[in-house]
Amino acid sequence: MADNVKKPAAPAKAKAKPTSAAKPKPKAKPAPRLTKEASAAPKETVAQKAATATETLKNTATKLSKQASDKARSYVDEGKARAGGALEEVSRLMGDAAGTVDNRLGPEYGKYARSAADTISDWSDQIKGKELEDLLSDARDFVKKSPAVAIGVAAALGFVVARLIKAGVDSDRDD
Repeated sequence: MADNVKKPAAPAKAKAKPTSAAKPKPKAKPAPRLTKEASAAPKETVAQKAATATETLKNTATKLSKQASDKARSYVDEGKARAGGALEEVSRLMGDAAGTVDNRLGPEYGKYARSAADTISDWSDQIKGKELEDLLSDARDFVKKSPAVAIGVAAALGFVVARLIKAGVDSDRDD
């Protein structure tokens, strides 16, 4: 009966990996020596590529700068037209109100209102007729000649702008 019992099979042996001693690695060949002429050729190519890339960057930067400048000028021209139109409207309103001022306060005060309307109209024409550089130059000259007045005007404009913004924000909340 003992003969009928099968013995378990022995585990298979793993195949041995070949050792590095079995196959020698090939030795790396030394790099060929380049002559001065041969070694200069790749440097020239790199220098040419760098010069080309630099030129491309310069051209692109110049092009983008011109586009930005043109866009800024168009915004300035649009702003000048709007400011001139707004001043013209204020001048017209003051001129129309001068008659009412004549009736209520007297002709002397109406004269002041007409004078203010004419002055504002002149400013409007000046803004519309001048280039940006001329307007900036005039503003610089005015600030140099009358710094106290310039500070007062800046404060008054700041106050008006703040009030307009606040009024806009308050009306948005009401809606």
